[in-house]
Amino acid sequence: MRDGKDSVLIDVYVIAFIGPAGTGKSQRAQYVAYKRGVDLIIDDGLVVKKGQMLCGKSAKAERNLVSAIRRALFEFPDHRREVRDFLERTKPGSVLIIATSEGMARTIAKNLVLPEPKEFIRIEDVATPEEINQAREERLRAKRHVIPISHAHVRKNFAGKLVSHLKALLSSPDNLLEEERTVVNPPFSFYGQLQIDPSVVEQLAVYFAKRTAQVKKIEEVKAKPEEDGVALSIGVVLDKGPSSFLAVGQQLKQRIASAVGYFTGLEIKRVDILIRRGDKNEA
Repeated sequence: MRDGKDSVLIDVYVIAFIGPAGTGKSQRAQYVAYKRGVDLIIDDGLVVKKGQMLCGKSAKAERNLVSAIRRALFEFPDHRREVRDFLERTKPGSVLIIATSEGMARTIAKNLVLPEPKEFIRIEDVATPEEINQAREERLRAKRHVIPISHAHVRKNFAGKLVSHLKALLSSPDNLLEEERTVVNPPFSFYGQLQIDPSVVEQLAVYFAKRTAQVKKIEEVKAKPEEDGVALSIGVVLDKGPSSFLAVGQQLKQRIASAVGYFTGLEIKRVDILIRRGDKNEA
């Protein structure tokens, strides 16, 4: 991997647009990009500009949840190289990364050799509580996802089921911007009723916990089904570092709840973190 310090992308201004799963981030991505004058959007493995897919592959086209996670984080070498090379050729002045948490946004930026996000815009900044609740209900009820690219591009590049085509008109003093979005059912969620074993939820929690700074080891993780959702408890061993253990614990809670909820469609009722301090001599 090329060192980020030597990357031609070092001067790119990175903004992260974050929010929990199913709250309508992709639906508002182009609006946020337009208002902030952002050149490119990075969302679920894709590079998008004004509704056109320029590069990448959608995580929502993957056939299983684990592959979708890896695709969204640009962990497949060929995919990562393709997008990174595209960014280095085009040299955008600014990029909007869509993610479920600050940690996820930082991971995507790191994998693409982009600078860390300079700003974090939250879904609550651009959507009302009523709009967020409506988006959540639509995700849970119909398992429908929005991707910020045009219908024609989705037809060529998406392996799942197309549901509907949306358009939004955004007014400005100088012109009228037409924003295109497409609603899709990912392949891993539209074949009948989907049942997710608690062990899968536990493995996803471990996956994201291990990729959090200062986490040395995962000791135990339990997923307990609750009414209309699931509760998680996870024991971790932390190393000393720039962040306090309390701050790392809060980051773990947010990251695990957002990521697991996003990739399973389950409502994460709570995440309990049990922290133990790592010993220097511990393996």
